Amino acid sequence: MPFTVVFDTNILFSALDWQGNPYRCLELARRGDVTAVTCPELMAELGEKLQTKLNFSDEMVTETIADLLGFLHLTPIPGQLQFITADPDDDVVLECALVSQADYIVSGDRRYLLPIGSFQGIKIVTAVDFLAIVAAAE
Repeated sequence: MPFTVVFDTNILFSALDWQGNPYRCLELARRGDVTAVTCPELMAELGEKLQTKLNFSDEMVTETIADLLGFLHLTPIPGQLQFITADPDDDVVLECALVSQADYIVSGDRRYLLPIGSFQGIKIVTAVDFLAIVAAAE
């Protein structure tokens, strides 16, 4: 049974912009080697970042999100978790992982998420660490 993972917005954004470790993580989900879950809030945040940082048009955002939702499992969240008061957007990532019963959160957020290490049994790791975990499990 594959791992269930939530990719933080910064991982999704990086995966779309260059072919480094975040891209390799996303490709694991695209191939079905891991089960990746997201929520509408994370997709909206990604769309906003694509527009503001990469100048994507509305159409390009829609196409990109549609492509991602071809292999990411979309799950609604209640939006009630309040754990990281300094950056409430990170609560969305944690809540998505809780609702989807994820094994891992993959993030590049060295300020708030990664220092937590784990949240209610869900490990929070970098893209490099996640790739190593998946490789070791094969």
